[in-house]
Amino acid sequence: MNCEVQSASAARPLLVRLGIPGLAICASISLLALTACGGAKDAAAEKPAAEEAAEKKDELKLSKDEADRAGITLEELKAQALTDTVTVTATIRANQDRIARIAPRVEGRVVSVSGNLGDSVRPGQALATLDSVAVGEASSALSQARSASRVAEADYKRAASLQAEEIISQKDFLRARAENEKASAALRAAQDHLRLLGVPGTSGIAASVFPLISPLAGTIIEKKAVIGGLAGPADSLFVVADLSKLWIEANLAEAQLSKVRVGAKASVTVAAYPDEVFPGRVTYVASILDKETRSIPARIEVDNADGRLKPEMFATATIESTAPKAVPSRDVLTVPDQAIVLMQGQPTVFVFEGGSYEQRAIEPGERLGTRTIVKSGLKPGEQVVGAGTYALKARVLKSQIGDTH
Repeated sequence: MNCEVQSASAARPLLVRLGIPGLAICASISLLALTACGGAKDAAAEKPAAEEAAEKKDELKLSKDEADRAGITLEELKAQALTDTVTVTATIRANQDRIARIAPRVEGRVVSVSGNLGDSVRPGQALATLDSVAVGEASSALSQARSASRVAEADYKRAASLQAEEIISQKDFLRARAENEKASAALRAAQDHLRLLGVPGTSGIAASVFPLISPLAGTIIEKKAVIGGLAGPADSLFVVADLSKLWIEANLAEAQLSKVRVGAKASVTVAAYPDEVFPGRVTYVASILDKETRSIPARIEVDNADGRLKPEMFATATIESTAPKAVPSRDVLTVPDQAIVLMQGQPTVFVFEGGSYEQRAIEPGERLGTRTIVKSGLKPGEQVVGAGTYALKARVLKSQIGDTH
């Protein structure tokens, strides 16, 4: 009714100036009033529809095949107890207690190479063969000592039998025995000399070649031996490491030191296997502070029987705190780091609800390994897109670009 009165008041002066009769004026005013009111009602009806369409823009519907192709996986949110932890970046290193740098004990030239990078070797396995003048001289001296020992032993046995029959004097017998003992000592010295040069065999055949062997079981992680190359005691031709147990080396800030103790449990994650956690234990915390980095070196030991972890990989280590808790633990919601994307500068996740993927702005908290605490925006039981979030973001941006054109 208000709409009709306002329309009539506004239209009457215009119709009078145009010379339209009074009866026609009344009919025209009524028509204008109905049209104006109808337009207002239509606009009022269209407003919620527009708002609803705007809200639908934040939702996506995908078929199961499309979701599979995009690599989308869902994770149901569950509250879990928050434990006091220390998270640090770290580097994977070979176990320095199970590593060997293999070099010849005497200078020689490489004549053959049988070990290659990545090979698994056993203790005592030959990795290369070298030819050495010093080994040749020591081998020749051993042969001479063996011959002298055999002659002296024969003379001693003959003198012993003659002395028993009182054919030779006691003095001659004692001299033969002394010569035999002297020759035996010279033989042992020649054998020890060859062994100290790194030649294990004592076959009795004079030779200048000898094998370079591995002292432990492991994997060849470094190789510098080339045929024809000259190498000495200072030249490491191979590095063999036992990679079944690895060290995760990290640096602790001064503020974190009170929370970490030797023996504390730890979990390690790497970018190569983002969905897996490798359990370990703290085995070392340095006693001194690095004055340049103002940090304390620490070490975590992890099993690596399957060989998936590689030395020099970067890792993230989460160490359980052993310090007394100042406050009781609380339940929190966490999502994978890859579930969070920035939409118009706001941290956002996609929630699957009612057959569609809805954008949901959240307030992220601290990180726990490869997950992030969600302070607000989500509730337990909701299904969040854990993987494939960037595919959904790309679809949203594509639809927004289409709307602008």
